[in-house]
Amino acid sequence: MSEVAVSVVLPAYNEEATIEHTVRTTLETLGTFLPDGSFEVIVAEDGCDDATPDIADRLAAEDSRVRHFHSDERLGRGGALERAFRESGGETLVYFDTDLATDMSHLEELVESVRTDGYDVATGSRRIPGEKQDREPERGLASTGYNALVKLFLRSDLHDHQCGFKSFDRAVLFDLLEDTEDDHWFWDTEVLVRAQRAGYDIKEFPVRWTPKGDTKVDLVRDVFGMGSQILRVWWEFSIKPRATRRAGLVAGILLTLAALALMTVYLDPDAILDAIRGADYRLVALAAGVYALSWPLRGQRYRDILRELGYDGDLLFMTGAVFISQTGNLVFPARAGDAVRAYVVKARRKIPYPSGFASLAVERVFDLLAITVLAGAVLVGLLATGGADGLAEAIAADIGTVEIGGQSIAPGAAARTALRVAAVVGVLAIAGVAVIVASARRDTDLVHRFVSTISDDSYADYVSTAIGQFVGDVQAVAGDRSAFARIGLSSLLVWGIDVVTAIVVLAAFQVPVTPYLVAVSFFAVSVGNLAKIVPLSPGGIGLYEGAFTLIVVGFTANITPAVAIAVAVLDHAVKNIVTMVGGIASTLVFNVSLVEAVEGAAEVEESVSSEQ
Repeated sequence: MSEVAVSVVLPAYNEEATIEHTVRTTLETLGTFLPDGSFEVIVAEDGCDDATPDIADRLAAEDSRVRHFHSDERLGRGGALERAFRESGGETLVYFDTDLATDMSHLEELVESVRTDGYDVATGSRRIPGEKQDREPERGLASTGYNALVKLFLRSDLHDHQCGFKSFDRAVLFDLLEDTEDDHWFWDTEVLVRAQRAGYDIKEFPVRWTPKGDTKVDLVRDVFGMGSQILRVWWEFSIKPRATRRAGLVAGILLTLAALALMTVYLDPDAILDAIRGADYRLVALAAGVYALSWPLRGQRYRDILRELGYDGDLLFMTGAVFISQTGNLVFPARAGDAVRAYVVKARRKIPYPSGFASLAVERVFDLLAITVLAGAVLVGLLATGGADGLAEAIAADIGTVEIGGQSIAPGAAARTALRVAAVVGVLAIAGVAVIVASARRDTDLVHRFVSTISDDSYADYVSTAIGQFVGDVQAVAGDRSAFARIGLSSLLVWGIDVVTAIVVLAAFQVPVTPYLVAVSFFAVSVGNLAKIVPLSPGGIGLYEGAFTLIVVGFTANITPAVAIAVAVLDHAVKNIVTMVGGIASTLVFNVSLVEAVEGAAEVEESVSSEQ
């Protein structure tokens, strides 16, 4: 093997129809410009389930210049290439796609550009200006968009990053592979981008290229997988070097303060102050203290969920992680603060992203279930006592505009939207829990079956594996009756305290607290929280107040719309302020910042590809 100067690797996955022709054509072409014994052809077979391994074994037995590396499991395109390159003997390393879409007349230029001309990397290109290639419109559009994104975000000077026709100097390639993380389709792009960043000499030359086989744009691979990898590398090159701890802490604090300022866009500060002026300050402070008691319970519940998934952590850390993510949810749209918690537990407790998100999914399921149970149980009681007539009258009356602190608030429309949202969310919560529990002991890989219907590309295996781990972790808790009961009870306590907080705020407005009002409060707060699950506004502001007001006014005779809105505003404000104070304290204690949160979001996207 010491005489081998050039090693050509052919990545092969289920290529029984073409692999023999490709190997023989490669040997023949190499022989036209390289001395005998100076080259080898390696079939990097990547977990094939067809006849490719048998054909490759036969070819290797018939010709000493052919080698075959078999893998029982999928390594990914990049993983298979890297393994074969490390086992190769040449100083010039080459690979190209086995369908021979690139005209083999270019092989000599590809090899000699590195072997004799002194380039570190050479790559064929189908997109050099002035060189047109025939491509299907769909694939051409995807390729144009992808290469434009790479050039924009990663500042690449190349025109075509995914042409499967490349050669490398051995030492240069292994230097680049030290930092290359992708092991599948993005491998080509990442190696080229890193080569440019490192200052290596790259030759990009035009090639004649003819598409072979039934090619099509694959949404799972092309959009989700490779798009997330662009963001990962962009973060690593452009943002991470500037992300110091001090800058991160300052940015995190400023972000939280911005959340407070953002609340004033949706609620006039004068309205809140006017509501507070009419309340008993001592009871308002008591309400904040009562609500603060729910956070250790939230931390313990999250700790219990993670234990069921095989991970452990101390109560203080888990409570802080919940505080930080919930503070993020008050600022970021679509509950993007959840990505912060996934990052925090990954960075501080080495919990993989799929499990981190599974734990969040479990928490959300139990939140929805607990709130739905509370709302449903109280509603049944109210219906049994005739309370539904009052609600129907309130809905029909369309509570008019109410002036509080100089701001006009019309709860009618918001309340109707909130009730509709709450009803849908409640039904989906119960249905979702039923499906999860029912499927917890199923052996059928429904995830893989579903992903395969979206994509028949090999990358679907990677995506379905990650999602499968996610779903499996959710079912691990749902399928354990004792864990289900324990976490369910703690969820009821968490949301029970949420309701008690609202009751204390009601008392602060000199509203007599009776058993009937307690029942109404449970229903109003539960429906309000169900409504704000759907992120139609930051922190659910507006939906919560609307639902709370309509239900309280509808079911009671002595609480006016103005007082009901004031209670809802103050109740929601107290809870959000306690959340953000805890979030600020937690970011300081655990040294977690906005910068880390953004990095976490980027890494979360990357993880679907990298954590297999």
